[in-house]
Amino acid sequence: MSLQAPFFGKRPEPITSRPLPLQHGGLSAPAVSASAHTPPAPVPVAVAPVADTSTLPPSGAPAKEGGSKLTVGPNIKLKGVEITDCDTLVVEGTVEATMDSRVMLITEIGAFKGSAEIDYAEIHGEFNGDLTVRQKLVIYSTGRVSGKIRYGKVVIEEGGQLMGDIQFGAANDAKGLQPAKVGLLAAA
Repeated sequence: MSLQAPFFGKRPEPITSRPLPLQHGGLSAPAVSASAHTPPAPVPVAVAPVADTSTLPPSGAPAKEGGSKLTVGPNIKLKGVEITDCDTLVVEGTVEATMDSRVMLITEIGAFKGSAEIDYAEIHGEFNGDLTVRQKLVIYSTGRVSGKIRYGKVVIEEGGQLMGDIQFGAANDAKGLQPAKVGLLAAA
């Protein structure tokens, strides 16, 4: 613990442990100095560590320790690539790619065009292309998903858009489920 600089030329008193007087009801309270010229001694405060939220997965997505994360920032355009061995992709800019990942998060200003096979997707922005979500696809009110879509489970918030060739059962493709041909599906 560091000590503060002298206050008006006086040195601060060292912090020592001393018993506090008991107040009404048996609770202890710090003693108050009656002198206006001497500042009260600093009280040590315990600070709990704060969790780093930058490594947290999108809401509802399963967590994985030590996973790799790729963030395509705002105004960044990533074009003509294949993204592999990426646990989490966060799209804030524009991505034209093919990818196989675990988690995809497209922000409101983000756009993805191409094909993706992933476990979990949260779409706040725009996706256009072939999308296979093995577990859960979440489309928020600002999200627009179009193309050939396969999913295990889907959640569409009011205002979210899902358009194209849509098929339930991405994880169960071996069962031969029939696709549902849909022109426009929008949560109303």
